[in-house]
Amino acid sequence: MHRFERISAPVLHKLLSNVRNIHISRISVSRFDKILIANRGEIACRIARTAKKLGIKTVAVYSDADRNAMHVEQADEAYCIGPAPSTQSYLRQDKIMSVAKKSKCQAIHPGYGFLSENAEFAELCEKENIVFIGPPPSAIRNMGIKNTSKTIMMKAGVPVVAGYHGNDQSNETLLMEAQRIGFPVMIKAVRGGGGKGMRIVFEEPKFIEALEAARTESEKAFGDASVLLECYVNEPRHIEVQVFADKHGNVVHLFERDCSVQRRHQKIIEEAPAPGITADLRTNLGTTAVQAAKAVGYVGAGTVEFIMNRDGNSFHFMEMNTRLQVEHPITEAITGLDLVEWQLRVAAGEELPLKQDQIAFNGHAFEARIYAENPRNGFLPGAGQLSYLRVPRIVSDTVRVETGVREKDEVSVHYDPMIAKFVVWGKDRSEALAILRSKLSEYNIAGLDTNIEFIKDLCSHPNFRQGQVHTGFIKEHYQELFPKLHVPSSIAVEAALASIFYEDAFSLQSSLPTTDPFSPFATEIGSRLNYTLKRTFRFKVCDDDIDVEVKYIEPEVYSVRVNKMGPWRRVTGMLKKIENSFELCTECDGKITRSSIIKIRNKLHLFTKDREWQFEVPSMKFLSNVASKDFDVDSCTALSPMPGFVEKVFVDKGDLVKVGDPLLVITAMKMEHTIRASINGTVENVLCSIGDNVEKNKVLVKLAKSAA
Repeated sequence: MHRFERISAPVLHKLLSNVRNIHISRISVSRFDKILIANRGEIACRIARTAKKLGIKTVAVYSDADRNAMHVEQADEAYCIGPAPSTQSYLRQDKIMSVAKKSKCQAIHPGYGFLSENAEFAELCEKENIVFIGPPPSAIRNMGIKNTSKTIMMKAGVPVVAGYHGNDQSNETLLMEAQRIGFPVMIKAVRGGGGKGMRIVFEEPKFIEALEAARTESEKAFGDASVLLECYVNEPRHIEVQVFADKHGNVVHLFERDCSVQRRHQKIIEEAPAPGITADLRTNLGTTAVQAAKAVGYVGAGTVEFIMNRDGNSFHFMEMNTRLQVEHPITEAITGLDLVEWQLRVAAGEELPLKQDQIAFNGHAFEARIYAENPRNGFLPGAGQLSYLRVPRIVSDTVRVETGVREKDEVSVHYDPMIAKFVVWGKDRSEALAILRSKLSEYNIAGLDTNIEFIKDLCSHPNFRQGQVHTGFIKEHYQELFPKLHVPSSIAVEAALASIFYEDAFSLQSSLPTTDPFSPFATEIGSRLNYTLKRTFRFKVCDDDIDVEVKYIEPEVYSVRVNKMGPWRRVTGMLKKIENSFELCTECDGKITRSSIIKIRNKLHLFTKDREWQFEVPSMKFLSNVASKDFDVDSCTALSPMPGFVEKVFVDKGDLVKVGDPLLVITAMKMEHTIRASINGTVENVLCSIGDNVEKNKVLVKLAKSAA
């Protein structure tokens, strides 16, 4: 874990003078000796870091799946609270409260997600005389129910998007209100967040199906199927303002963040301050956010979210998140403040450390959310082991990695697929963006798919570089963000050499005094084994088949040709062990390149300074008789697109279906995915049941084509 509470401090803190430093240093949080962190992963680690800085002991809770997790390791005490599903562990208020009392904690920090916006849990803390490090239950309840929050905001004079926020939840009334508002219309869970229970409906015939889907998702996520309707603002900007309030009537804002670039209505990259915001607009946003916080008697850290017209300065209240946000580090980066410390001080009954005129910002910051997902397959999340993990080298306090996982840890199907939050700071937006993209090239992960390459491509897009962001950015620029990738021949050459060296390293295990191919005895591969005179490697990469012919000339020297095209090229290479991976040094056509190499099963990962390339490689000769599983992917089968749980099954054996009809729903990692029929036909067999835990590519439904 890396700190940069004072990432912008050198200039900023001199400007704020010694008065600020004296004021902060004389405040204590002595009321708390020990707090319980009712969360997991990177946010639990983040809270523990600040608590340790303040001399406060921490108690962690964990599910069976998280027994060996990082947040458990970093806490002073840790207690198991149940099985892996969050409904049986992290959402069990009784178990968490029991641990808090048993461990003699004075307060509970809920982090974000799980119970962080649960008014009933905040009330339970009050009843048990344990401080809830968050706002009062009334504020959580009023802001957590979206129709109530919008009514309060309208009365307070805060601009709100037009829509229907009523209690009548009948299909007839909601359809009638949708017609009144006009399509497209947005359906939102009244207790929603993170894109759950949200649907955009562009035409009336699809309204009821979308409504039922939103209700089901909302009931599962929040225990409430109620929804509201809003006029859909096409491709707006998503601007949010960080607010803070204490119990003494003081309320301030800590400037705005732009969270516009999203997929599945969930944020993927955030920045602070928002690009293209004038000083007057910034003041107006901040003042309105403070006005909103005062309207609900707010206390603690909160975020007021606005929808802003991308081509103008008009903005409307969307919702208020009554908790610390995932993206809070970028606000810390530009202000030099520790927001978790502020939370602890406010919860202890202290006044805010600073007044509004004492708060300033400096520079620009980005946060990229590193997810276990496949952007080129609809951003579907994935679960599995982080077989290889190399975090960028941190050489200054301008880079920060917030994570709750280590190499060999599992990204569980039961929880959010976030691996880390990667935060950078620069003196201006251009510098921060350059640092972000450069350092992302050093963030290497193998074992499961991630969105790292997508974020790098996003950062390179000219419109993003110019700050022309909005919520439809990915859809608008899809072709440029997902171009057909063509593997340079030089990269194919590196893959062939790496395959040779890896095979050598594997073979060396029988002759070296160790079975570890990463052993010091195997630090230089490429000159110690007998080679065949010629070999041909057949790779599959980016849906292309590539043949690389390699002739052995002498130790470390080869002659190579790709796809039987062009002349043979003289290449030299050497593989060296670097920590827990290999570095491949190659000289081809007078150019020396260095790449990091890791091989996981039959996939070779080649990390260059520009991007990662993944090569599917054939098994070595002595492994060729090992069976591999091939999946039937014809149109008559419905496969699970990701590991997860069968949530619903809509069909039975013998049912007639048409193209696009829903067959079943898979849920995993906070995402619901509907699998639909790809042909007109009959259900031949249903090979799963509700509640089944299924692997990726498992055949779930078999169909028979209708007779022509």
